[in-house]
Amino acid sequence: MKKHKQHDHEEHVDESWLIPYADLLTLLLALFIVLFASSQVDQKKFDEIASSLSAAFNGGASLFEPSSIIPINEEIMPNQRENRRHDQASDSEQKKKFEQETVDLQNLKQELDQYIASNDLSTELETGLDNEQLKIIIRDNALYSSGSAEVKPEARNLAVAISDMLSHYPQYEIVVAGHTDDIPIHTAEFPSNWELSAKRALNFMKILLQNEEMDPGRISSVAYGEQRPIATNRTAEGRAANRRVEVSIIRTIQDVPDSTIGVEDEN
Repeated sequence: MKKHKQHDHEEHVDESWLIPYADLLTLLLALFIVLFASSQVDQKKFDEIASSLSAAFNGGASLFEPSSIIPINEEIMPNQRENRRHDQASDSEQKKKFEQETVDLQNLKQELDQYIASNDLSTELETGLDNEQLKIIIRDNALYSSGSAEVKPEARNLAVAISDMLSHYPQYEIVVAGHTDDIPIHTAEFPSNWELSAKRALNFMKILLQNEEMDPGRISSVAYGEQRPIATNRTAEGRAANRRVEVSIIRTIQDVPDSTIGVEDEN
């Protein structure tokens, strides 16, 4: 009786499934990294990580590869902090200068207000201080006759007094502005309100400059005609308010953060 020889057959397990399984684990790991990173960094870094992963899976360079780029938190941020400290110091210094300038201009305003009160000129002059300038508003009837640009003889003393006070503050620019109401003027000397307001401002400025202590380089005149009214031109009172000369003492420091002062419009 023949015995059939038994052959041992080795069973080989198909391991081809390990490849997609490994790919799946890699993708899951990448997903967890992205989720973790997105919970820890800002949108910019999230976009960088997403781009890096995309490049890695497509054979490109990865954010996780060694790089010569300087980390943001190590170099750029200290510079930003230093710039911020410098800006804060500059703002603080500017604010101190602004406050000191405010004190100076308030002293000048007080001198002007005392002169106005002692000479009973409160109906003809007023002063106002704000974050841009100290302004002296002079009604035209205090300086000129109707339709004229010649400063009245009695008004010259006013111009001289203002000049004396302004000469003690040589650091400020001074602008003399002429204004009129909207009633047209047509004369040989003044074809329009532009010419009238320009000549009035210029003549008043000339008296200010008679003071030898006034620096001509810091004073100028400008004309606005009827273009910048401060009251309605529909009433006689409003037109009278619009006919004026303004002497503005311009601040050297403006636009300082968190620096505001009250404006005192009336004497």
